[in-house]
Amino acid sequence: MKRLFLTTLFAALIAVVCFAQKPYKVVFYNFENLFDTINEPGVLDDEFTPDAPKRWNTAKYTRKLANLERVLFDIAAADKEFPIVIGVSEVENRSVMEDVIAQPKLAAGNYRIVHFDSPDARGVDVAFYYRPDVFKLEGSAAIPYVMPGMPDFKTRDFVTMWGTIDREPFFFLVSHWPSRLGGKEASASKRMNAATQIRHIIDSVTAANPATKVVVMGDLNDDATDRSIVEGLRAKGRLEEVGQGDMFNPFIGVFKAGYGSLAYQDEWNLFDNIIVSENLATGSTGELRLQPVRDTKFYGGIFRRPYMIQKEGQYKGYPLRTFVGNDFQGGFSDHLPVYIYIAK
Repeated sequence: MKRLFLTTLFAALIAVVCFAQKPYKVVFYNFENLFDTINEPGVLDDEFTPDAPKRWNTAKYTRKLANLERVLFDIAAADKEFPIVIGVSEVENRSVMEDVIAQPKLAAGNYRIVHFDSPDARGVDVAFYYRPDVFKLEGSAAIPYVMPGMPDFKTRDFVTMWGTIDREPFFFLVSHWPSRLGGKEASASKRMNAATQIRHIIDSVTAANPATKVVVMGDLNDDATDRSIVEGLRAKGRLEEVGQGDMFNPFIGVFKAGYGSLAYQDEWNLFDNIIVSENLATGSTGELRLQPVRDTKFYGGIFRRPYMIQKEGQYKGYPLRTFVGNDFQGGFSDHLPVYIYIAK
């Protein structure tokens, strides 16, 4: 009887420990033009230098770093735990990324960096921060964006990294798709091509190991419901619709409910997405799976605090950005961060 009691007690304690495990948070954040103040030859970064009309100097750069520190720390404080992976876009180089995580409140995150210089004309890149105590990095690579018929078209690479979380294989990809310059429809083929390339990468990864859980994130310059994402990536918006080989985009539901991560012409868009493979969405392999955002019906969240929003003027209610034209606003970013949770 005593042995039965102890066995039952032990099983109950294990169940409590498993249930109590904090979910891991994965974040994507467009830093909006995080440039240093140095004019780099061969790169169109001249506007972010002290002598340019923006007067981008050490004081403004330091304030930008402090603003990013505040947002990232508050994202961590919301769960009393630093995110395990943070994908970022619009960073000029590795040095500015190091400056962000050197901020005092972020030092405890003990982040490492995956970054590659891209061929983008302005010199802006995409990259990752990751916590090595949770994500065990095995490798990383930058995959060039290629536009058929336009060999001279250069933009941000697809940055990838792979490894394990709790001994389960994971593959992360962060990207910043071509902009809507020239109009949404006129530029749509460039973003559809980005989606097609990423879909090929996903298929190659999962063919090599079907148990690999894939997370695709970035500023896609298309809304969650646009064709490039829904058809190009084969991303479904409802869990019950997700079949083998499909992706699940929790931000389709978020966008349909009226939420966005950036504003333009008095309308909200949701260009910032985190999209996951079927096995992570449904838990069909392994134990880790996507979790709903606390106190909501959604599986994806947009991080928003009052201090991140413009309080007055023409852009009242928009994300409080760094500049409007050449006028320094002292803000955070023209995008809001997005996030998901995964747990056993």
